[in-house]
Formats: sequence, structure tokens, C-alpha cells
Amino acid sequence: MVLSRIKLERFTAFESVDIELFPGINIFTGANATGKTHVMKVAYAACDVTKTRLNFAEKLTRVFLPSGWTLGRLVKRSPGSAKCTVEVFRDQTYLHASFSNRAQKVGSATVVNFSEWVKDPVETAFIPTKEVLSNAPGFRSLYAQREIHFEEVYSDILDRAYRPALRGPADSSCSRVLAELEKVVGGRVVASGEEFFLRSKRGDLEFSLLAEGLRKLGLLWLLVQNGTLRRGSVLFWDEPGASLDPSLFKVLINTLIELHRVGVQILAACHDYAVLRELDSQRGSGDSVVFHSLYRDTVTGEVLHRASERLGVGRE
Repeated sequence: MVLSRIKLERFTAFESVDIELFPGINIFTGANATGKTHVMKVAYAACDVTKTRLNFAEKLTRVFLPSGWTLGRLVKRSPGSAKCTVEVFRDQTYLHASFSNRAQKVGSATVVNFSEWVKDPVETAFIPTKEVLSNAPGFRSLYAQREIHFEEVYSDILDRAYRPALRGPADSSCSRVLAELEKVVGGRVVASGEEFFLRSKRGDLEFSLLAEGLRKLGLLWLLVQNGTLRRGSVLFWDEPGASLDPSLFKVLINTLIELHRVGVQILAACHDYAVLRELDSQRGSGDSVVFHSLYRDTVTGEVLHRASERLGVGRE
């Protein structure tokens, strides 16, 4: 499955935006509060429900966490009554949700084409800005039993990380990715009970004792090793360069490019120009890389979108 388009009308920060997605690496850039993470969360929710069969509107509330779980608070603020629409497209089908700013419960939303959308499940992972593996012990059980104020992307990524490895030998392309990450991180990531460790010849090191940037690369190793990221998967990553030493940017970008070449579609939000420049310089002539710029119109203040296949070169 390849996501091909996202359309949002009066949703969160957006008055109206129509974004064409590409099969390879889609990078979202822009100032704070221009909706980069919101676009990715919408697309992630649409992918995730193909596996869980959860109501699309309910998944949106779980990943966005509006106050009081009130669905209508996801509608762009405006005086009086207003309605938003969310549409995500792939190949020949789409998923649609619409609801008003007066909607209290997810059952108030109109969801269209859900049965057709979930016929083709897609494997996906959303890596949030905050590293979570070092705080994993007890988190999943607490999240399942208590109302704690965490976006569901944190619980979801732990579910993916705890998965056991796939049977059989790894794909040769994935093996190269795993070997490179293992070399940089300094070992393999293993779980004992609910706790993660870095296993090397020197023994097992608690994940909490690793630098945060290495923990993120260790999580990426896990997702490739257990088959979450493979051909046909979609990876969402919020600020992949955050907390990562600049000397590791080349490894990070090489890994993303290799995953794209294996057949993983990637959507990432990034502020760091050094990371963006590294991607622009490392890409090959056959690599599909598109930079999506989200910015505010200087007159209306509305969030607009333009895309370019080269860093710093825009197209409407």
C-alpha cells in the first residue's frame, strides 16, 4: 500500500490543504504550529485502523488527545458552527471522516468507505519525538488500565517494539540496514520482561543508560529486525534528527534511503537543516524524495503547502 494523498478541510491548524504524497521519502518542513505532525498523525491513524479495525474517528481522538476526548475540538477554531473533513487516499481507494465542532463523541462522525479501506491491511510505525523505550517497563499495562494523558502513538510504538523477530532469514537489503545500525549502536537490542537492553560482547546494558539518540537508532533496529518495517510498510518519524549527534546524521539518512529502496514509504517531519541537507546530498538519481513545505500566508495567516523534489526549491 502506498499513501497517495491527504486532504484536510478546517481540521486543527488547516483551513484547506491538499497534499500529494510520493512512494518514497516525504519530508515535512516548516515553522512551529504549521501542522507537520498533524498531517502525519492523520495518515498514521488511517493506516493503523487497517490492522485494528478501530473506528477512524476514535483513532484520531486517541492520537491527538483533544480535551475530554471531545472529537469536535479537532475542528479548526471559528465562531459559530463549523465542520471539518479528513480524507486519506491510496491507489484506487480512500478513507473519509467528517464531523462538526459540536461533536462530543466519535459516534457523531461520518466515516465513509471504511470497509473497502481496511480490506488491504498495512504495517506501520510512528516514532514520536520523545524516546519511550527507556520508560517501557509497566507503561503498556498502565496505559491499558488507566486514563493517562499520553497520545496513543507512544503505546503503539511500544507494541511494535515488543514484537518477536520474524521467522527465517532477513531480506538481504534489510540485513545491510541491521548490520549498519548494530555497528553504530554498539550491539543488538533485546527485551527481558518489559525492559530493553543493548546486548554486546561486554554484556547487557540498560537502555536508560544509552544516549537518547542511540536509543532512537536502537528502536529503528528493532522495527527492521522484527519485520514491522519491510516492503509495503509505512514509517512515520517525528523529528528523526532530534537528540542525535550530528556525526550520526549520515547513518540516519543512509538508513532511511535504504528502507525506501526496500519498499518502505516514509513520512517524516524535520526542523534540522543539517539533516535535510544530508538527505538532499545522499539521495541517488533513482530515489523518490520530496520536501513538503508548510508555511503561513503572510496576508491571511492560513497554512499553505508546496512541494519540491529539491531542498529549497518550491512548486505549487
